[in-house]
Amino acid sequence: MKNAKTKSVVTAGVLAAVLTAQPASAWWFSKPDTYTQTQHPIVLVHGLSGFNKLFGLVSYFNGVPDELAESGAEVFVPQVSAANSTEIRGEQLLAQIQEYMAVTGASKVHLIGHSHGGPTIRYVAGVRPDLVASVSSVGGVNWGTPLADTLNNGSLDALGDWFFGLIDTFSGGGGLPQDTAAAIQSLSTDGSLAFNAEFPAGLPSGYCGNDGAQVANGIRYYSWGGNKVVTNILDPSDLLLGVLSPIFDEPSDGMVPSCSMKLGKVLGVDYRHNHLDEVNQVLGLVGPFVTDPVQLYRQQANRLKNLGL
Repeated sequence: MKNAKTKSVVTAGVLAAVLTAQPASAWWFSKPDTYTQTQHPIVLVHGLSGFNKLFGLVSYFNGVPDELAESGAEVFVPQVSAANSTEIRGEQLLAQIQEYMAVTGASKVHLIGHSHGGPTIRYVAGVRPDLVASVSSVGGVNWGTPLADTLNNGSLDALGDWFFGLIDTFSGGGGLPQDTAAAIQSLSTDGSLAFNAEFPAGLPSGYCGNDGAQVANGIRYYSWGGNKVVTNILDPSDLLLGVLSPIFDEPSDGMVPSCSMKLGKVLGVDYRHNHLDEVNQVLGLVGPFVTDPVQLYRQQANRLKNLGL
């Protein structure tokens, strides 16, 4: 009788343990992570000297595509010329977007561009607004940069074409044309103002103005970026950015003035990030106690998802 009672108590205890543990252990009933599951695919577009994946190992948007995909987003990372005019890069991007849409059956895409990728995606939105649901400019050169103004004298054209050609070779670009002079002109103040006259959607009314139009031609416009230069002494790229910093007489991320980044709904251009931190480079060596740059991409995807996009 004693054994039967003991057995009954043990059985009851096991059953209770199973029932109380079920919510944690029954992982097969848990909902999939859909935090970044937008209706339309997300296309991440690199900037000057950029690539999809260098040597097959180093991603330009370090960790971003995987984080977005793991939470439900469909993500594409095209490669355009590392250095060329905004218009040529834009046409290269447009051709790849049309390929993605043909494969997936998507009706539109979300475009997120870093640095020169900002004007590049604005070009696509300007010439084919029917294909674009949103434009997000990250550290975008939307009003030019003094760095390009300083270099816009032809002194680095030959060396630049050779260097950017190497990037194309080692990242599987397939021989995309490189034109350093055209890239620098596009990123200069004069070149940017000329571009803005033709593609004004989302721009503030003046340099460093408040938010621009958040919706134009049915497309939502956003921007964010940083205003720090040296953020992590262990990051070798910070040394280069620190050397360039005297060129700027206003807050910048080391390559682009924070005011130049503004487009559409400005989510913030005062993050403690420099130009490479904005894409989680080099190898994630961002500053301590700062907003995780990868999380900003996740939050943007979630923002778009919540809008039904």
